[in-house]
Amino acid sequence: MKRTDKQIQKRSYWKKLFYILLTINIVIVLGIFLLIFWPVSSSTTSPGDKVDEQKSSQFIVRTTKQNLNDLVNAYLDKLLDNSSQHYSIEFKDDVHLLGELPVFSTTIPLSVHFEPFVQENGDVILKQKSISVGLLELPNQKIMEYMKKYLPMPEWVTVNPKKEEIYVAVTNMDIRSNFRVSIEHFDLEANNLAFKIHVPYETLGIKPNNY
Repeated sequence: MKRTDKQIQKRSYWKKLFYILLTINIVIVLGIFLLIFWPVSSSTTSPGDKVDEQKSSQFIVRTTKQNLNDLVNAYLDKLLDNSSQHYSIEFKDDVHLLGELPVFSTTIPLSVHFEPFVQENGDVILKQKSISVGLLELPNQKIMEYMKKYLPMPEWVTVNPKKEEIYVAVTNMDIRSNFRVSIEHFDLEANNLAFKIHVPYETLGIKPNNY
C-alpha cells in the first residue's frame, strides 16, 4: 500500500528526532560537562531567582570529585587570570577553599572548610565549618567579609558573612550552549556527584508547535 504524504512526513519527523537524541547523547559523553561551567556573559539574576521554564529534556550527568576538582579549578584559573588574588577549591570529604587574603599590607594564608547543602531548586549552599587566616585570631564573620571584598567570585556566587555561608546559584549560570544545570546529588563522602542538565528543545531547532 502506498504511503500517504502525511505518513511520510510523520516517519521523517520521528527519524529526525531519533538522530537528534542520538547526537545529544554523544555530546554528553564527549564534552557537555566541560561546557556547563563556562559562562560567556555576565548574569544579572540574584541567588534563588527562578529561571524561565521552557520545553526541554533532562539528562543526569555523574562525575567524580577528581573530575570536579579539575574542572572547577580550570574555571577559577580563567576567572582569576587578570586578578592579583588567587585561590583554589578542593573537593574531599567537604569543600575546602585555599588562598590568601591581603591584611595589614601583607598577605596571609586562608583556609576554609564548607559543608554543602543542596537546595530544592538545584542550587547549593556552602555552610562554613572551620576557618583560619594564618596565626591571626579574627571572628569568622570578619574573615568572610574579607573574602567577599577581596576574592573575585562569579556573579552567581554570593558570599554571606552574616550567615557564614556561600550561596552557589548554579541554576543562574550563563552557559554557552544555552543548557541549564542544577545539582541532583552532592555527597562528597560517598563520591556521589550528579548534575541535571536541562536541554531546551528550541536550542535544537525544535519549536514548541512541533509537538
